[in-house]
Amino acid sequence: MFFSRTPPQDKVVALKVTVVAPDPALEKELKAAFAAGPRFSLDFIADTFERAEARVPAEGSAAFVVFLDTGSRNELLALQRFMARTGGRVPVIVVTEGFDEALARWFLQIRVTDFLRKPVEPAELARTCLKAVQAVQAAPAMETKEAEIYTFLPAAGGVGVTTLAVQTAFILQGEKGKSATCLVDLDFQNGACADHLDLEPRLALDEILPNPERLDQHLLDMMLSHHTSGLAVLAAPNRPAEMRSFHPAVVTRLLDLVAQRFDNVVIDLPRTWFPWTDDVLVGSDHFFIVTEMTVPGLRLARRLALAIRERLGDEATPKAIVNRYESRMFGTGLRKSDIEAALGTMLAGVVSNNYRLVREAIDRGVPLHEIKASNNVLADMRKILFAEPGEK
Repeated sequence: MFFSRTPPQDKVVALKVTVVAPDPALEKELKAAFAAGPRFSLDFIADTFERAEARVPAEGSAAFVVFLDTGSRNELLALQRFMARTGGRVPVIVVTEGFDEALARWFLQIRVTDFLRKPVEPAELARTCLKAVQAVQAAPAMETKEAEIYTFLPAAGGVGVTTLAVQTAFILQGEKGKSATCLVDLDFQNGACADHLDLEPRLALDEILPNPERLDQHLLDMMLSHHTSGLAVLAAPNRPAEMRSFHPAVVTRLLDLVAQRFDNVVIDLPRTWFPWTDDVLVGSDHFFIVTEMTVPGLRLARRLALAIRERLGDEATPKAIVNRYESRMFGTGLRKSDIEAALGTMLAGVVSNNYRLVREAIDRGVPLHEIKASNNVLADMRKILFAEPGEK
C-alpha cells in the first residue's frame, strides 16, 4: 500500500543511526552534523550497499541512511532485501544521485521512509532522521490497527461521486462509534467536497509542492477543514483552468499522514488518471466505481473496472455502484436485472434516486440524515458499506 503504516516498535534507547555510503570522506562531516544534537550517534560503513548489505543488522539502530547507486540493479535488489528484513519497523532514508517517478513509486512500495537527492546537506540529513524517529516514537504503543480506506472513482462526469463520498464519510463518522474520519478530495482541479459542506478548503499545495519533506502531522493539522459534525476534510482550493501535475510522492506522503491520523479515510478521486492514481487504488481497502442508471453508464463502469483489473491485477478489486437508481416494474427502460446482468459480480449495489433530498443537503452543507433521518439514499449506502462478504 502507499501508506507507510509502520508497526510500532519498542521505545528506542540508543538513538544510533547507521549510514552506508561508498565515500569515506563523508564520515567526518556527517558525524559532526549528527553530533551537533544530543539525540544521535553515528555508525558509518564506508562501502557500497550491495557489498555492505550482509553486514548491516536490521535491528539495533534507530534509523538507517543508505547512499544508493540507483543505476545498479544489484544495489536496488540489495535495498529490497534489506527492507524485507526490517519489516518496516525502523526508518530507512535513501540518498540518491537522482530519481524519477517510477523509482519514487518503487521506494514507497518497499516502504522506504524518505528519499533525498544529492547533494544533501549533513544538517538536513540529520533533521530528516530526527523527524523519522520522532514519528515512530510518537505512535501510541498499543496502536496496531490501520485506517480503513474507502475510495470513490467516477466512471463518467456528473454521476454523483462526490455526493456518495461525502455521505459515506458522514456515515462512517457517525455509525462507527463516532470514529475519526477524514474526507480527502484529490480532484485538485474541480473538486467539490468543500463546496458540498460549505467549508473553506485549506490544503495549500503551493506551500508544500516546493518542499514536500515539510509535510508532517503538525502541517497536516493546519491544512484540515472541520465540519460541525466533527468530520475532517482535506481539500485544496479549485483551479478549474489549471491542470496540476506534480510528483506522486506528494500525494502518497499526504495520504500516509492521513492514514496514520484517522480511523477511516474516504477519498474522492478525479476521473482523470494521474501518475499517483495507481497507488491510491492499490492502497484502498474498499474501491468503488460510481456510475448512473443508463446503458452508456453501465458500459463505462464495466470497461473501467476491467481496465483497472488488467492494469493492477489482484492488487485492486473495483466494485461498481449504480447511482440514482429508479425501480421500474413496468414500462420501458432498465431494470435491476439488467444492471445485474451488465455488471455481474462487479456490482456492489444501487443507490436510489432522491434528487430533492440530496440537493437540499448540498445547498445547506449538512448530512442527509439532518434533513430526513430515514431516507432511501442512506439506507442503500449503509447496505453497500456494511455488507457481509457475498452480499450485494
